[in-house]
Amino acid sequence: MPRTVTLPSAVDATDFRLLNEWQRGFPLDPQPFARVGEAVGLDEAQVIAAYRRLIDGGLVSRVGAVFAPRRLGASALAALAAPPERLEEIAARVSGEPAINHNYQREHRYNLWFVVTAASEGHLQDVVAGIERDTGCAVIVLPLEEEFHIDLGFDLGADQGGQRAACHRSAEPRPIATAQGAACALPGLERDLITVLQAGLPLVPRPYAALGEQAGLTEAMAIELIERWQAEGLIRRLGVVVRHHELGLEANAMCVWDIPDNKVSELGRLLAREPAVTLCYRRRRVMPGWPYNLFCMIHGSARDDVLAARGEIAARLGLDVAPHDVLFSCRRFKQTGARYLSAKEGAHV
Repeated sequence: MPRTVTLPSAVDATDFRLLNEWQRGFPLDPQPFARVGEAVGLDEAQVIAAYRRLIDGGLVSRVGAVFAPRRLGASALAALAAPPERLEEIAARVSGEPAINHNYQREHRYNLWFVVTAASEGHLQDVVAGIERDTGCAVIVLPLEEEFHIDLGFDLGADQGGQRAACHRSAEPRPIATAQGAACALPGLERDLITVLQAGLPLVPRPYAALGEQAGLTEAMAIELIERWQAEGLIRRLGVVVRHHELGLEANAMCVWDIPDNKVSELGRLLAREPAVTLCYRRRRVMPGWPYNLFCMIHGSARDDVLAARGEIAARLGLDVAPHDVLFSCRRFKQTGARYLSAKEGAHV
């Protein structure tokens, strides 16, 4: 079903284009903001000022790279069951961990859900062990086993000046099996560039030159490496990373099913094709408390919209013959970009 988004009144038609049309395919040009300006009718300084305003206003997280999960380091979705009277205390401990980039309360016995990203599987396990030690809560760790659709670019679906943006979704989702703990080995200079790129492009006329300077590379080398990483799939997309809640997508649900292992890949591919689905993947079960292996995320302006979209999809694909659950997000404690490498880890010798 169509998703309707009511954007903040401060977002005009040009802002909408800057938000919606540049979530991927950001120019790999020495002056990318000038190229964006040529497309939307602004000069370079106006584009930079607009993105700075959108970031300061909380509508944009950053302009930069989204790295493919488990290609650069180790990552996993994790959850714990916090006693209600200790939820805020435990959430603060989890959010305070630099390796945590998302931390949400959801409607379930497992009521705190977070994403751990780290340079290695050992570091990830250490982070989880520290959380368990400090909170007294057992953590279930659900690593990615098969990817069907992971992008988190949002078609905002708003009608601006008679123009409706095309949905940014590949026509044919491709599941990718991932090995636990797999991480690409990178030369020191490449790791240095990734370390500074994680924070996003600097909002300056020549951002790739600025990144290269920080990493000890020329501008041309920085552009060449980023282009290569996109071609290899290490960078999933390069562009504007929006904050969906602030842009009107205030309801989101993690929808899960316990699908027989011999059917999960086929159903996952079908589910990933649905326009309402923003994420779709297979994750490891953790028995006995978590029997589900097929996950998707659905975002919408209101709870009823999300439930209607989920119900229609599940009925059409026959998903709900399997055990299932719907976990709505009810509070966001932390949402930042993933940081696989720290300055120390990125440093070369």
